[in-house]
Amino acid sequence: MKNLSTKAKRTVLGASMGVVAIGAAAGVAGFASAAPTPTPTAPSSGASAPAEPGPGGRGHGQKDGGRLATDLATKLGLDQAKVATAIKEVREANRPTTKPTPGTTSAPRDPAAADAALAKALAPKLGADEATIKTALDEIRAARQADRTKALDDRLAAAVTAGTLTQAEADAVKKAAEKGVIDVGPR
Repeated sequence: MKNLSTKAKRTVLGASMGVVAIGAAAGVAGFASAAPTPTPTAPSSGASAPAEPGPGGRGHGQKDGGRLATDLATKLGLDQAKVATAIKEVREANRPTTKPTPGTTSAPRDPAAADAALAKALAPKLGADEATIKTALDEIRAARQADRTKALDDRLAAAVTAGTLTQAEADAVKKAAEKGVIDVGPR
């Protein structure tokens, strides 16, 4: 940005902040529209089962409405309920037991390592090959990333068409997103 004028720098910065705001608004809207978490109730004298989270349990299952379980079941040719149950069990078994210490940050999450660990844990529960599960998880992650990239491209193209951004500004925002300078959603 050394050769850009102050006005151009402000425009690029404003465009970047606009994309971040759009991403944040989409995240808030997605959070607001998510299914509510069941509230635990005191056990009654009857033998009723406790309320359970949505398909897939915590993590991917609850966050994305069971989409991971559905996508994985489709790729592996397995029953969606079986995959959702297995994912839920793995997530519950690996849930942290303590809260992080205030003021500390955790190490950045490595999606490939997380998928490898998930594949390893799911293999015996699903009776499927670990490498096959890992390949399916990689394909799901790649497809979701392609969807996010297309959505960003479409939003930027619409902003250019509407005159909100110039093509150079849209290119700068896209490059910043690709390099991780701004966050436009999970990778």
